[in-house]
Amino acid sequence: MADTPSEPRSPAPRTADDSPSPGPVPSEPAPELGELTFSDWHAHAEKLVGIGFLTIARRLPALVAHAARLAWLASPRDTVTTIVLSVFGGVFTAFGLLATTGVLSALFEAGPTPERVRAALPALILVGVAATLRTLVQAGAGWAQSRLDPQVSRIAEERLYGLTGRVELAAFDDPEFHDALQRARSRGVSMADTVVSTAVDLLTAAIGIAAAAGVLGVLHPVLLPLLALAVLPDAWAAVRSARMRYTTMYALIPAHRRKWIIGELLANREPAAEVRSFTMRGFLMRMYDAVSRAEQSIMLSLARRQTVARLVGEALGGVGTAVVYVALGLLLAAGAVPLAVAGAAVLAIRSGKSSLENLMYATNRLYEEGLYFTDFLDFCADAETRMSAGRTAPAPSSFERIAVDDVTFTYPGSDTPALRGVSIHIDRGEVVALVGENGSGKTTLAKILSGLYAPDGGHVRWDGTDLAGVDPDRLREHIAVIAQDHTRWPLTARHNIDMGTDKGEAALVAAAEVAGADQVVAGLPYGYNTLLDRRFKDGQELSGGQWQRIAVARGFHRDALLLICDEPTAALDARAEHALFERIRRHADGRTVLLITHRLASVRYADRIYVLDRGKVTEHGTHARLMDLGGLYAELYGLQARAYSA
Repeated sequence: MADTPSEPRSPAPRTADDSPSPGPVPSEPAPELGELTFSDWHAHAEKLVGIGFLTIARRLPALVAHAARLAWLASPRDTVTTIVLSVFGGVFTAFGLLATTGVLSALFEAGPTPERVRAALPALILVGVAATLRTLVQAGAGWAQSRLDPQVSRIAEERLYGLTGRVELAAFDDPEFHDALQRARSRGVSMADTVVSTAVDLLTAAIGIAAAAGVLGVLHPVLLPLLALAVLPDAWAAVRSARMRYTTMYALIPAHRRKWIIGELLANREPAAEVRSFTMRGFLMRMYDAVSRAEQSIMLSLARRQTVARLVGEALGGVGTAVVYVALGLLLAAGAVPLAVAGAAVLAIRSGKSSLENLMYATNRLYEEGLYFTDFLDFCADAETRMSAGRTAPAPSSFERIAVDDVTFTYPGSDTPALRGVSIHIDRGEVVALVGENGSGKTTLAKILSGLYAPDGGHVRWDGTDLAGVDPDRLREHIAVIAQDHTRWPLTARHNIDMGTDKGEAALVAAAEVAGADQVVAGLPYGYNTLLDRRFKDGQELSGGQWQRIAVARGFHRDALLLICDEPTAALDARAEHALFERIRRHADGRTVLLITHRLASVRYADRIYVLDRGKVTEHGTHARLMDLGGLYAELYGLQARAYSA
């Protein structure tokens, strides 16, 4: 096949009012959108452009086997029903064709017409019974298949999201894992039911061809080659037209990508304000129009070429059909076959022709969709290797000391360790602070302490229990995290705080009051039952500071042994920040708190402060001791103090 097609050139954009210009106007170049990768929906386009039909057919058995396993997992009963009824449909098709021979034989015999009609009635009844039974079993197969599709979709989606919720968090920092997940989500999982239904279509078409071929073989062996002669030209035209369309769609991928990006800019909420502020509508519409016109030109060319291919195929099919009729005439003239057999052969050939066209279409479709379905299967296999294995020990119910001993950690795909031999300890009831510049490893260390990351080396122990063997889900039940990058859940205010734990109204209200979130909820139209997402009816949107208070209440509501606060005041003003730290100090009475913040004035009263720099602990002690050292902490504290006093 031809080399990979390049992005189609766009004609010069029109003026805003589309009015003709009285003279030549310098063409305005279409704005560049930068280097963009293919959409996940076209991830395998290049693989398909140069592949022939026979190559595709050789790879089908493995795809059919995967589809059969998934269908069986979804519903063994509906899978068996679909296959059995499809087979019976082919049997009744063959029976009907053979019964048609009896009808034609009776009608073509010598004698008065009424007697011939009466002689044909038994065979005619068989034809009617066969047609009725075929219709019923085909309807039954369609019903079973329609039942199977949603069950397959559910099984595939549950498997995907069940795995994504169980893999180690570090997997999401691996670019290869992330890319595989995007391909599996964007198209792979949605192909599961389509692959199963297309495999059923392939089976049905193959049974139809076998039925037609079997009938021709029974009628006369020499009729079998006539089946291929009659159907191959149209089949060639169908495959040719499909390949034309596919290669054209592949050539248009850059255009589709541009249109999608421009459409997102014009229709999404996030860029809407700037599109209006910078009056970009005309600019974006000119770019969209240029790409659309280029796409339109290519699609019109495709329609012309497909029409030519269909005409050639139909012409060759006509020649093939003529040859079939000539061959049947010669067989009739030579007395090799009776007239009734020739008539039944024509019907069988037409039936086989339809089945072969369906077979080729299903084969092409199954292979293309199977590539994306394979993305789903490959992702699931990889995800299963990334789950916590062998960590089944119960989590400690309490602790006197949490000790981090010589911990190292490197993010997937990175050559630079995020943590290098870090050792700290936190005693029960203490407020311990982690400080340092961006990229120093504070948040990474907090995620290791919260059980979200497993260290590459070293140990984390709660008293004498090494967390490397503890069930991570059970451990996390004893830890609460208030994160800077907290999730704005599209749920009610109640569920944004209690996260579905349902500890009761008293615990909910108490957590909200400690965090100051009760003031946020008081301003909502439905109180705690207000949906916090404006995209839905009666939904409300919160400011950044209000969301921060909801997130803090979420952490307090957990009432855990260890509370980790990672930049909890990032979205708050100075007054709200001071109030929140006062609440945290009061809430921490008797509890253990790990505090991460850039606002060093807020950690002055911590029992101990650890200063991290480039993944290492460089200083630790109380605020007074660190100021006396005159190191990094004193430098950073002085910079902030001068900024406030300037």
